[in-house]
Amino acid sequence: MAKSKEDAPSKAKSEESDCRILAVANQKGGVGKTTTAVNLGAAAAELGHRVLIVDLDPQGNASTGLGLNPRTLKTSLYDVLLQDVPLEEAIEAAAVKNLFIAPANLDLAGAEIELVPAFSREMRLKNAIGTVRDDYDIVFIDCPPSLGLLTVNALAAAQEVLVPIQCEYYALEGLGQLLRNVDLVQRNLNSELHLSHIVLVMFDARTNLASQVSDEVRAHFGELVCDTVIPRTVRLSEAPSFGQPITVFDAASRGALAYRDLAVEVAGKPGD
Repeated sequence: MAKSKEDAPSKAKSEESDCRILAVANQKGGVGKTTTAVNLGAAAAELGHRVLIVDLDPQGNASTGLGLNPRTLKTSLYDVLLQDVPLEEAIEAAAVKNLFIAPANLDLAGAEIELVPAFSREMRLKNAIGTVRDDYDIVFIDCPPSLGLLTVNALAAAQEVLVPIQCEYYALEGLGQLLRNVDLVQRNLNSELHLSHIVLVMFDARTNLASQVSDEVRAHFGELVCDTVIPRTVRLSEAPSFGQPITVFDAASRGALAYRDLAVEVAGKPGD
């Protein structure tokens, strides 16, 4: 997907950036991190926010979910983190107005090991985002399903952590370790970092289990849990294979409506 000069971020810099940076994290795989990062980002862009999605997962699913082919990328997050390539050179405009993606591919899988001896290894992503943050209102970082150096980079770069939790058995499994890591990063690398939102995803209203999990999560985390619940739908599962967010793939679907509601809840309307 070619960059458009018309859509390219403005070079203008302000003295202080109001950009919000959210790490979308959960160490469990298959819990809807990428689905949430892509669709929440697209819905926020639809509201009028300038949104950057940073694909920090070597599987590159956020990139393919927005129509890019990871195998043909000239520049990816790997080059940014390991080769000191400016982040601006990796960013691509998505088909959705106001939405941009910093893509990843399998090269990033080696970054966990290659970052170990690197200077300022935990701060690579923070420094990279710092060069472009004035161009965006919101940055969503799609984290890999692990608590390695890539996720630490995301937590060091972010102000907020958004955690998708699936409405299924073992929903809270591993969450304690993630929260301990958030606390460690907060105390040692990034005092701004805090858990700001928990999003219930894959909600199947036909089952008692989904309601039980929802009640349990709300009892544990109270107001941190978003009011909007994301339903389990076939259309949400199909959209990535067409390289489109659900708001484009099926704009009137339950999934699209839910992510639009979530965007209002998490991002707010511009100017609010």
